[in-house]
Amino acid sequence: MSILDFFLERKATLEELAQKRSASRKAKGRIRIKGRINEVLDPRTSSPLFEDIVSADPLEFPGYAEKTADLAKRSGLSDAFSCAVGAIKGHQVVCAELIPDFLMGSMGTAVGEAICRSAEYARERKLPLVVFSASGGARMQEGMFSLMQMAKTSAAVRRLSDEGGLFISVLTHPTTGGVTASFAMLGDIILAEPNALIGFAGPRVIEQTIRATLPEGFQRSEFQQKHGFVDAIVPREQMRDTLAKLLNLHPCTRAVVGDVFSAKASGTVVSRGEFSTVEAGLTVAHDAS
Repeated sequence: MSILDFFLERKATLEELAQKRSASRKAKGRIRIKGRINEVLDPRTSSPLFEDIVSADPLEFPGYAEKTADLAKRSGLSDAFSCAVGAIKGHQVVCAELIPDFLMGSMGTAVGEAICRSAEYARERKLPLVVFSASGGARMQEGMFSLMQMAKTSAAVRRLSDEGGLFISVLTHPTTGGVTASFAMLGDIILAEPNALIGFAGPRVIEQTIRATLPEGFQRSEFQQKHGFVDAIVPREQMRDTLAKLLNLHPCTRAVVGDVFSAKASGTVVSRGEFSTVEAGLTVAHDAS
């Protein structure tokens, strides 16, 4: 299979998924985003970040500017992301989330910039970063500019890590393409929701390339955990409690929550060796070296 065939098939698959998602919204009404950020943050502690970031149209891709403007109007978002600073059971945290209802959560220049700014915001204030990924990968309408976001976001989370910051990556359905190949798999702790599709190319493309039948459950979160790519599988309804337990283990996440946040950073750097979360009630061991 040629590279052109690969991208054409990938485009067709994403378009098919998008059509299925929009089948019940033929009237093009308002998109109701059921975000995970609001589910995990304490009530009345969330403050949105980076709402002014929007994608340019560097390639002047036909219909792209009109499509993103329409989605922004219907969703109330500037692009396929949502970022906020808030608290999870008293622990101040920076959260970012990719929105699959906005061009399949694809990562263009705006999404890449939002992830980078979230990581920098967390690094400068010594706060943990939690990112919920759900994406079809790099945004084809921005070409090479979207691919550059892979290196850009990876460098940003590396700077956070180098200064002892905690990065928890949460993989939801689906997490694929350039998002998987960059920041989503660079978390100090990697969680996944049950039965989430996690990979780079899709199973059909891989089978056609290697001309072999893939094992049952290939690329699902349970398969990825079994093979060491995911630390723990956490149902959506348990995510808030699980994140709170993990944040409680990190020396720089204690915070006093009131009208104004005050992060009590101890200045202690987390060991980059074996990190065990058995104390948090999870059977996880992550080698972050």
